[in-house]
Amino acid sequence: MAGVKSVAGQARPNPFARNGFVTGIWLLLAGYLLYSVNALGLSWDRISTGMGFAGNLLDKMFPPNFSRWELLLGGLIESLEIAVIASFVGIVVSLFLGLFAARNMMSGWVSSPVRALIALCRTFHPVIIAILFVKSVGFGALAGILTLVVASIGFIAKLFAEAIEEISLKQVEAIRATGASFVSVVLFAVMPQVFSRFLGFATYQLDSNLRNSTMVGIVGAGGLGGTLFSAFQRFDYDFVAAILIVIIALIMFGEFLSNLVRRIFK
Repeated sequence: MAGVKSVAGQARPNPFARNGFVTGIWLLLAGYLLYSVNALGLSWDRISTGMGFAGNLLDKMFPPNFSRWELLLGGLIESLEIAVIASFVGIVVSLFLGLFAARNMMSGWVSSPVRALIALCRTFHPVIIAILFVKSVGFGALAGILTLVVASIGFIAKLFAEAIEEISLKQVEAIRATGASFVSVVLFAVMPQVFSRFLGFATYQLDSNLRNSTMVGIVGAGGLGGTLFSAFQRFDYDFVAAILIVIIALIMFGEFLSNLVRRIFK
């Protein structure tokens, strides 16, 4: 109890204490915020005018038009296929790259280049990567799959490597002491400690890929995004509303699937 009292009695420094430096930083941030608002031409009149246009757009979007359900279903199936294939390939590749990037399992000459590769995969937004792949391999689902594989590696491999670096090395040393091979060390000392976290990363990425598979199509990488972009170009707003509703249903399905997988392997 004495220890508790001594800890409770310690005076913690106030993180919001006022001094000249902190006040100067806040004034600098406030000044830059005002400058940015002015430089971008943001005003209440601009927002009010924009809200009026948004109201007109919503009027044209409802009721949604599902009459071209075959086109909608084709785009939905393609988005699902892109997301599932990209997630599977990305998860498998990330499993190995994450292991090779872990500093406590690999020497520096192995982990450093792998970490650089993972960082490179995480550098650009999926839309930018999709544009590069569309220019490289052409329009269609292949560009979307390659895009989401790169995005999956950038996310899962990084977090998986960090998870491995936090494991207890006692189990690793115990397995190594038996003369086990490297593969046995990974299977019986590393994976049992990180499998649940890897599963969480993988299910989250699957959910993310379902969303992104509908987005990369806007630049020609297949899926519902292409159908959505074409509908916008034709000012076919009631069909746009139908596409958006289907995308929302797809995301909800992904959320349900992620929760189901976590519950099974809990």
